[in-house]
Amino acid sequence: MSNVYGTAIYKKNVPALERLLRLVASAALVIGAALWIDDTRIRWLAVASGAMFALTGVFGFCPACYFAGRKLAA
Repeated sequence: MSNVYGTAIYKKNVPALERLLRLVASAALVIGAALWIDDTRIRWLAVASGAMFALTGVFGFCPACYFAGRKLAA
């Protein structure tokens, strides 16, 4: 069986617990923005930010963490 991380396009740099917390926080951001922000432009900006935050949780790869040099403990 081959090493999945050796053939992946990206290597995960966000640990499992943080991935879960990112998903929870992004859901709270999206729901909160949809319910309590009145200005449409700011609401969509908050929803888009929450969606991008959720994607980092789903895939386990954060571009900002990559550029900062963060890696998972091997």
